Amino acid sequence: MQLFPWSMHFQGPWFVKYVSQRARAASAPISVHLDHCLKPSDVDLALECAFDSIMVDGSLFEEEENIKYVRSVVDRARAKNITVEAELGRMEGGEDGIPVLELESVLTKPEHAARFVQETGTHYLAPSFGNVHGPYGPGGAENYWQLDRLEKIHQAVGINIPLVLHGTHPLSDELVQESVKHGIVKINQNRNAQGVEIYSQEMERMMVEVFKSANRA
Repeated sequence: MQLFPWSMHFQGPWFVKYVSQRARAASAPISVHLDHCLKPSDVDLALECAFDSIMVDGSLFEEEENIKYVRSVVDRARAKNITVEAELGRMEGGEDGIPVLELESVLTKPEHAARFVQETGTHYLAPSFGNVHGPYGPGGAENYWQLDRLEKIHQAVGINIPLVLHGTHPLSDELVQESVKHGIVKINQNRNAQGVEIYSQEMERMMVEVFKSANRA
């Protein structure tokens, strides 16, 4: 279950703690995650809440500053049994499409990925390999994704570092399944599942038809 910093501020820490308690009481395993924590003040508040994991988004920093920032959060989160996800490279918004040459400059470099996870101690890595937030430009995600880059990142960090997929709106089922073959373990669903009317149906379809996880809870 994923929340964003704005919802944490809007509802307050007690709401997060309530959600976490209800999630832990469920018959199926559910974790409560805070996504794209950009501000240090948001990190401070998140560490006082009952999140199971937080994403520390230092992607706007230079790489060395990103490493330093993420490492400082990992050290603090460890004491509270909170796992940390971090982003290397930068996933841009794609509402109007991003030219390939412009996109290239913000992609995760496989040769930097191993050092990043080693020096930060992050538990999960969200790589940038052509995936973007928001709708994809002409040709869809297939025209942007570099699965060969994703595979090289996966090989560089090793099987003990789960990779996280951001930028899933919209994707074909086949592309989602292909990403799993290249190391993706956690897949963020946001816009695809918005709307009370479609939420449960879309989640059921993804879990049963795409992820093939029926009756495994």
